[in-house]
Amino acid sequence: MCTFSSEHKNFLKKKKREKILVITIQLAIIIFFIGIWEFLAQIGAINTFLFSSPHKMVNTLVSLYQGNTLFNHIWITLYETILSFSIATLIGFVVATLLWYYPILSKILDPYLTVINSLPKVALGPLIIIWFGANMNSIIWMALFISAIITIINMYNGFCSTDTNYITLLRSFKAKKWQIFVKAILPSNTLTLINSLKINVSMSLIGVIMGELLVSKEGLGYLIMYGSQVFNINLVITSVFILGILSYFMYYLISYIEKKLSKRI
Repeated sequence: MCTFSSEHKNFLKKKKREKILVITIQLAIIIFFIGIWEFLAQIGAINTFLFSSPHKMVNTLVSLYQGNTLFNHIWITLYETILSFSIATLIGFVVATLLWYYPILSKILDPYLTVINSLPKVALGPLIIIWFGANMNSIIWMALFISAIITIINMYNGFCSTDTNYITLLRSFKAKKWQIFVKAILPSNTLTLINSLKINVSMSLIGVIMGELLVSKEGLGYLIMYGSQVFNINLVITSVFILGILSYFMYYLISYIEKKLSKRI
């Protein structure tokens, strides 16, 4: 039977209290912000036509739900984000692996990756629409241009930062390069890969929204663009609020996976 010392029990209790305190303060900040926002709107201290208000956001959500469009727009954006995230992660892992496996390839492509990564991707929007059409394909490609390059760079840098002593030890036992990659590079970079996924999911969502702002007729990005065109600030801010919730849950899911993997490392 597993037993814990009193010091360890006190440590666990302290960590639990700290976690509860952090969550409580986080919720209190959100509630306080929403309360102040609503209060200022009610007394007329802020112009609700420009800044909306919490109760108007709730009314907008109810209107979208009653119109049977709320979950459709959320699903479209979520689907595009998951698809672009998955493709970008696969591309990033494969290309980063090839760059590590073939150093000469890394030297050749390094300046090109740097230039492409530094380009303002939104400037490529018109070209992407011309090349792939004004449809979901353009949205996915926009997201890939934004997320895939940064994923490649982060993963490759992680592979290169692996402890050289470990690699040297494996080489002394005549390990082949693919064995070094499987036995040393990947296990040493599990958390690095997870961190790359955190960045990737954010970049993919940004890319999807940028694409939807340009060409989509569905999705949260479309609602933001449509709302701005008809000066419906309630729709714009409500859509941004939903995006924030969506982004949080995707980030939380990856963080949850990270915690599970950390316990096994």
